[in-house]
Amino acid sequence: MALISLGMNKFRAFLTMLGIIIGVTAVISVMAVGAGAQSLIIEQVTSFGTNLIGVIPGKTDEELGIPSAAFGIEITTLTYEDVEAFKTIPHIVSAYSFINGSDTISYGNKSNTYTFTGTSADYVNVLDAEVAKGRFISQNDVNSIARVVVLGSQVKDELFGADEALNKSIKIKQVSFKVIGIMEERGTQGFTNQDELVFVPVKTAQKLLLGVEHVAIARAKVDHEENAKLAILQMENLLRHRHHIKDPAKDDFTIQSATQALDILGSVMQALNMFLAMVAAISLIVGGIGIMNIMLVSVTERTKEIGLRKALGAKSKHILGQFLVEAVILTSLGGVIGILLGSAIATVISFGVNYFGYNWALIITPASVFIAVFVAWAIGLIFGFWPAKKASKMSPIDALRYE
Repeated sequence: MALISLGMNKFRAFLTMLGIIIGVTAVISVMAVGAGAQSLIIEQVTSFGTNLIGVIPGKTDEELGIPSAAFGIEITTLTYEDVEAFKTIPHIVSAYSFINGSDTISYGNKSNTYTFTGTSADYVNVLDAEVAKGRFISQNDVNSIARVVVLGSQVKDELFGADEALNKSIKIKQVSFKVIGIMEERGTQGFTNQDELVFVPVKTAQKLLLGVEHVAIARAKVDHEENAKLAILQMENLLRHRHHIKDPAKDDFTIQSATQALDILGSVMQALNMFLAMVAAISLIVGGIGIMNIMLVSVTERTKEIGLRKALGAKSKHILGQFLVEAVILTSLGGVIGILLGSAIATVISFGVNYFGYNWALIITPASVFIAVFVAWAIGLIFGFWPAKKASKMSPIDALRYE
């Protein structure tokens, strides 16, 4: 009887379901996007390796767990010499520092804006990067402030095309640099297209291109992941000694292993996902209010029907059950349609992000589907109860006399 009643008012039934459809669609798509983003971030961080230690200038905010440098604040306390000193610590296999800049790089009549990275010889050792042709920056290049450059594969193709690039001269900020190497294709790592990078000796970048004495970030590689915690303690003590810091609370640096960074990112992403899901769930409540309003109108329209059924022997519980079943059917159908639409939106987003070179996983968890359906079903019961109760309490005589 509930299905027949809904079938007689298809358009009204659809409008009743619309709020639930939108709400469930929002919950499914938001949770899928959040899970995909979390997977992408973890994949990008681990692409560098889990046996790495990162060093960032500036004290970590105790409440947010994020270094000051992450807010765009430039801190100049970390130096190239600090990073080189890390190599004296047991279990540290290699370490490198770097600082980035961006400017026009030209060869002949071709020019473009690229990010150049001032770094040291251990860059390729820490990140397991490979040089396709020529060689990478050497320690002698760094010490002598040499004007040499190593090009990412994409930069080489854009500036030189099929021509040979080795031993040719390019200009960065109108300063001539000799090309000594071409990197292997690496794709996107750490949200950066590695093939678009240009590498120069770190001291050359400091003195000739940027006019600074500090470095932006450093990374160190440990022999085994389980030795990272001990290495971090020794690195902290070393930096405190070099920076004349006696109170650890006044540290001007942050040192974290890749595992610690993943834990922090995981916690932040989970909290963000839950917040977004709660915001999306608000639309489910709005949909529930819509169901209640339309069902109250339906009760008024069907007053004579209710009175006739009661006169023929229907009890209050039968009327209550019928209207509750109608509400649950509406929310259940809305939930199913919402799941399909939400999954479709999440799939489109996944394909779109993957098209730009990122490995975005399509993750639609059973938990998100269960939560969306359960909430929709519960809303049908909760917001459908008042109209159903109102219908069940009607007096058959008053209902039959209603005009």
